Amino acid sequence: MKKIMIVEDEPDILDIIKLTLDFGSYQLLTATDGDQALETARRELPDLILLDIMLPGSIDGLDVCRRLRGDEATKDTYVMMVTAKGMERDKEAGIQAGCDEYVVKPFKIMQLMKSIEAILGE
Repeated sequence: MKKIMIVEDEPDILDIIKLTLDFGSYQLLTATDGDQALETARRELPDLILLDIMLPGSIDGLDVCRRLRGDEATKDTYVMMVTAKGMERDKEAGIQAGCDEYVVKPFKIMQLMKSIEAILGE
């Protein structure tokens, strides 16, 4: 069973993504801030991380992504940024931080599902 970690601090968005992914055969992990995201990623080694940029606390999603890429255990984990930050410079910052894909909110849930299925080979 593939593991997907959702890193999102907005409860409504987290619930929508979780509800949608519950229809697949995925083990779902969640984190609501950068510290929790890093700890969970290192412990659980998810196959895919859906990562918001704007997170509470001292570590934002870009920094989480950089740290994941710098950690031997998580450097190859697929990271999809899912964020409201849709300016071109934001996308470039996400790519520079090491994300594999960049999705801007609001997104179409079925398109997100198709992307996830393609990434995980489902």
